[in-house]
Amino acid sequence: MLGRAACLNVILIRMSSREPVAGPVDVTDARLLLELVANPRATGVELAARLGLSRNTVQARLARWEANGMLASVERRVEPRALGYPLAAFVAVVVDQHRLDSVVAALAEIPEVTEVCGTTGPTDLIARVVAQDADDLYRVAGSILEIRGVERTNMSLIMRSLVGPRTTPLLDRLIQQSGTPRSAPEQD
Repeated sequence: MLGRAACLNVILIRMSSREPVAGPVDVTDARLLLELVANPRATGVELAARLGLSRNTVQARLARWEANGMLASVERRVEPRALGYPLAAFVAVVVDQHRLDSVVAALAEIPEVTEVCGTTGPTDLIARVVAQDADDLYRVAGSILEIRGVERTNMSLIMRSLVGPRTTPLLDRLIQQSGTPRSAPEQD
C-alpha cells in the first residue's frame, strides 16, 4: 500500500497519434459514448432508443467518429493475458536523438511491444511490453537493447493495473457541467 509520503511519477500521454481527432465532444456525444461504454455491442437503433435520439443522429455521429479516429480500434480491447502474455512492463528508453524515428520503427517491429509513447524528462520513450514469463521478458528487453540508437533502458514490471485506461469520468463531468441528464427520460 502506498504511504502518505509516496511519490508518484506521472507520465502524460498524448491521447491521439499524429492523426486529427474529431473536434470537441458535445453533451449528446458524451451521452452516446457513455452508452457505448456500457453497451459496446448495441446497435444504432438500440442506442437511439435508449438515449431518445433519432437513428440518423446516432449513425451520423458514429460514422464521424470512425472517420476522424475518435474511437479506438477493437484491438485495444484484447487483453494480452488472454493471448498467453501475463507479464507486462514499462520500459523507459533513452535514445540517440538522431535515430529516434528508426528506433520507434524498430520497436514497432517487436510483437511484444504493445505501445510506445514519446515523453519528456530523462527518458525519450516509454514502451509498454508484454511477455509470457520472466525469461521471455528478458529476451524482449534484450531485443530492445539491440536496436541501433538505443543508449539504455530502465524497466518497471507492472505488478497490477490499479486504474485502467478510461474516459468515463471525463464524459460524466462534461454531462454534469451541462446540466443535462445522462440518459433519456423514462417513457411510459
